[in-house]
Amino acid sequence: MQNKSFSWPRRARAAALIWLAISGYCGVTAAANDSFQHDSQLTPEQLVEAVLDRNPDIPAMQAAWEAARSRIAQGEAFDDPMLSYGFAPQTAGASGMDIGQKLSISQRLPWPGKRQLRGDAARLEADAAQQNIESVRLKLAEAARVAFADWYFVHAAIRVNAVNKSLLEEIRNIAQVKYGAGRASKQDVLRAEVEVALLEHRNIVLERQRKAALAMLNTLLQRQPDTPLPPPSALPGGDALPGVVQLRAMALQNRPDIHAVNARVQAGQQRVKLSERNTLPDFQLSADYNSLWMRDEQRLMVGVGINIPLSAKHRAAEDEARADLLRLDYTRQEVVVQLQGEVQQAYDQVVESQHVLALYQDRLLPLAEENLAAARSDYEAGRGNFLDMIGAEKNLMQARLQLEQARADHYRRRASLERAVGGPQALQSIQTGGKSQ
Repeated sequence: MQNKSFSWPRRARAAALIWLAISGYCGVTAAANDSFQHDSQLTPEQLVEAVLDRNPDIPAMQAAWEAARSRIAQGEAFDDPMLSYGFAPQTAGASGMDIGQKLSISQRLPWPGKRQLRGDAARLEADAAQQNIESVRLKLAEAARVAFADWYFVHAAIRVNAVNKSLLEEIRNIAQVKYGAGRASKQDVLRAEVEVALLEHRNIVLERQRKAALAMLNTLLQRQPDTPLPPPSALPGGDALPGVVQLRAMALQNRPDIHAVNARVQAGQQRVKLSERNTLPDFQLSADYNSLWMRDEQRLMVGVGINIPLSAKHRAAEDEARADLLRLDYTRQEVVVQLQGEVQQAYDQVVESQHVLALYQDRLLPLAEENLAAARSDYEAGRGNFLDMIGAEKNLMQARLQLEQARADHYRRRASLERAVGGPQALQSIQTGGKSQ
């Protein structure tokens, strides 16, 4: 049976609210999807900024940081005062007697310094949580730059494939002209046709790879996987690197995970001091009013009390705090060693990629171009072999692809080095002598 209590005006209001919610969601989604619509090219800086703005991990960790900050006031606060009330039931309604009542209020006051130590430990834990946010930002920035390198390379490979297809079509036309003049065999024309067909197939493979790279970028951007993106800009060139010893030293100053573990060690030190101070008693101030006393001077009482710390309990708590501090100190040593290893490995990979990039750019690609020009000239003059010209063309295509791959690899490895030393700003401060610090 239809629910008559759900009247048409209520239905209309509910439908309107649902429509507004859906349209608002669609508007946000459309705005997110169209943020690159008017850009002719996608730059690494744009991508990194958008990824950091949209990733849900950062707001979640910021919420955790806010929660950690809230513990500072809790640690520094006094305990809640205690208020109690009691009465003597047999005095209620007794002839010629007021109801006997007792009212008490008390406040616990910790030994001086305990609240400060608790607040300092909570403050340092909040600092560590904030550094965790910076670590996530560094990792997301590196992931965005690596994905941008993939986006760049697949477009470069498509471009190289198109150039080589055009070149092979020229070679096929040369073979057709020579075959028509009786100076070449039909097999040369057929070989050229096969090579053109293979490049057409490769273009299909590259298009699939482009879609995969697009899906990866959109995943980082929290968008639908097939949402269009502009083609990539050229990869930025990297400046000369300082020595690896300087890079390792700068990483110890800039890496947020080092700052986080240092903050946790300091928090552990505060907890050890607090456990030592917990062996000292706390005070209890109290005030009582008891109407059962006959004389008014006896009804109000004030007092002070202390707890008696049990040595075994507090000694165990102190041992726990010291053991936890020792664990944190070992963790810090491990983080330092791992960090220096990351910097060394990333540095060696960047240096290697620089050599590979220079090799293809300065030697192998010019040699491949010269080799193809010579093979083509010999073939057209009747002195060369068609297979030699096809082989030279394949070598040129491979050299072009390897050059673009070297550029992308160099950018990826430099992004890893930037994260290892604490971000691009840290690397730039090293290169400028620390002036940006």
